Parts: sequence; C-alpha cells; structure tokens
Amino acid sequence: MNPFTFQTTPNVLFEAGASKKLPEIVGSFGAKRVLLVTDKGVRSAGLTKAAEAALAAAGITLDVYEDVVADPPSMVIEAAAKRARELGTDLVLSIGGGSALDTAKLVAYLAKSDEPLESIYGVGLAKGDRLPLILVPTTAGTGSEVTPISIVTTPTTEKKGVVAPKLLPDWAVLDPELTLGLPSHVTAATGIDAMVHAIEAFTSKNKKNPISDQLAKQALALLSANIRTACTDGKNLEARSGMLLGSMLAGMAFANAPVAAVHALAYPVGAIFHVPHGLSNALVLMGVMRFNLSHAEALYAELAPILDPAAADLPQPEAAKRFVDSLDAICRDCKVPASLAEVGVARQDLERMASDAMKQTRLLVNNPREVTYDDAFRIYAEALGEARPAA
Repeated sequence: MNPFTFQTTPNVLFEAGASKKLPEIVGSFGAKRVLLVTDKGVRSAGLTKAAEAALAAAGITLDVYEDVVADPPSMVIEAAAKRARELGTDLVLSIGGGSALDTAKLVAYLAKSDEPLESIYGVGLAKGDRLPLILVPTTAGTGSEVTPISIVTTPTTEKKGVVAPKLLPDWAVLDPELTLGLPSHVTAATGIDAMVHAIEAFTSKNKKNPISDQLAKQALALLSANIRTACTDGKNLEARSGMLLGSMLAGMAFANAPVAAVHALAYPVGAIFHVPHGLSNALVLMGVMRFNLSHAEALYAELAPILDPAAADLPQPEAAKRFVDSLDAICRDCKVPASLAEVGVARQDLERMASDAMKQTRLLVNNPREVTYDDAFRIYAEALGEARPAA
C-alpha cells in the first residue's frame, strides 16, 4: 500500500439549528471580539440572524464584514484582514458560501501573521499563526469548511490558490436549516460542484488514498440520492441534510486527493465571466468526463453503481459509460445550463480560456489523462455547443 497523509478539520458539529450553539464554541476560545465574514446576500436573507442574536446575548462583541463577493478578489481579502487587525479581532467566524469561507480563512491567517497575500500563493507557504477560525456553510457545494484551500482572484483575473494546513478551521458547524432557502439553480450548481469534488478525488492521479476513496463514495451516494429532491423541494430538511453532509465528505476527500481538469477548466470561466464556481464546474463537467473516459474507465465503472445500481452487472466499458450518462442525466434533471453561451462565452473567447486553463498546473497534474492546450480548446468548444472532442 502506498504511504499517504490525511488531514481535515479537527471538530465538526452537524445538527439542524447548530448555528445557535456558536456562543458556546466561541466561548471555548475565550474570544471577546469576533469578526463575522459574510456577504450582503446571505445577511439580508437572514441566515446570520440567529447567530448574531445568540452571540450578542452571550456578551460577545461582533463586528461584521459583509463585502465578500463571488470568486473573492485579493483586494477584498486584504481589506477584510486589515479591518480585523484594526479592530483587535481575536476570532474569525464566517457564515456563507464558499467565497465567504475562503475569504475568512485568509483573513484569520493574514490578520495574525501579517504576511503579504501574494507571498503565500502556492502549496505549503502559509506557515505562520492565525486567529481561531469557525466556518458555517450556507450552501452544499464547496466543502470549504473542511479544506486547507482558499482560492483568490488576482488583479489580472487569474485564479490562484493558497493551500496549507494552517487554513483548516478549528470548527466546521453544519446547520442544514441554513440551506433551506437556497434557490433551485444555486442548489443544482453547488450540488454538482460537490459531486465533482468526490469524482475528481476518487480519480486523482496524485495522492489518491483509501480514506479519501471511502469519503468520496459516501459523498457521491448522499449527493446523487438527494440533489433532485433538494432542487424540486427546497424545504425538505432530510434532502438538505444529505446534501450538506455529502458536500462536507467530498471536501474532506478532495482536500487530501486533489481535484483536476474540471476545476482547471472551470477557473477561467469564473474569473473572466464572473460565473459562480459551482456553475463553472457544471458547464465544463461533461466534456471533461467524456475526455477522461478512456483513461479512467475502471474507476468510473467502480463508481457507476452508486448512480445506477443496474450498472453493477455491466461489463467495465459499459458501466463506465453508464456512469457518465447518469451524471449527464442529473445535470439535465436539475436544469444546469447546457452551454457556455448561456453565461456569455463566445467562440472568440476560447483561446484565452484555454491558455488560462493551462496555467492551472497544480490541478492538471492530477487528471487521469494529460490535458493539452488543444484538448482544453476542444472541451470548451464542446461546452459551447460545438462538436464533441475526439476521445
């Protein structure tokens, strides 16, 4: 058996209404001044209301930074960190989607270490201290609450990652009640994102390991069994709970067996066209899956019965294809947009997108099949509605 390392968030609380228990968790750190990192949409939807009231009742001073935006730009992160230092923040709490959680990780780190953000882009470069950190997801998608990864949009619209164990929070608090009001299109995009995390972790060329494999399978089972219901019956707490738990398990998986070409090709879509991360992944997913099929056949066949139990009796090539087709059916049933054109991408954009995707070497090395510039261009062309790339 190959050696491996597995790291994850040390404390997880999963419970309907769990956000009301935040004062107890904050109190365990002796924190008196907390910075809440969120966005205006989450706060105006009332998703932080219970936590804010509970913290106030506990006598904890709460400052709010609500200027987080999708695919957080470096300037937003740096502004939030500066505010945390000026306020004398002694704990960072985030309630929100992946962008808020990613921002909070870096705020907690930069506020304490006082290092320049650009000095820690890459893997393992953030080695200083950080403030205590509690993350509360409001979407079932990124799994950011259990990953040591934060993705930043640079001033040149390039996506860069900070990857270091220091970014793992002290607590992940999962409250499925906070996801009940999520619109159907957001539920679909973030849910597909979580499924991509599970699939890419399971098929990762690097660092694939037995723990991540089991987490990925369980995540995929929970997500695929609940995503259709969550999209059509958003108030179904059981389905929402399954999605949130599945998202977290997928996060644990890909944090240790990293994602690959789907994410690499999704990043330019998000950075250039300001498309939410989950939707960016969903738009390029099927093209990458078909491209990888010849090199990931055995692994796709192993996953196939999770999506379609009848695939268990099929020969390997047929089972692998059934897996890809079943995933495509989920995307269609959940009304994921079928073309990059629907988010503003045109044929003349593909060269820049393919060039930018090639810069994502941290991710591309994990793909089961090598991806060239020409491959990326053809996958984008397929996602735009042109002929499929050759296998």
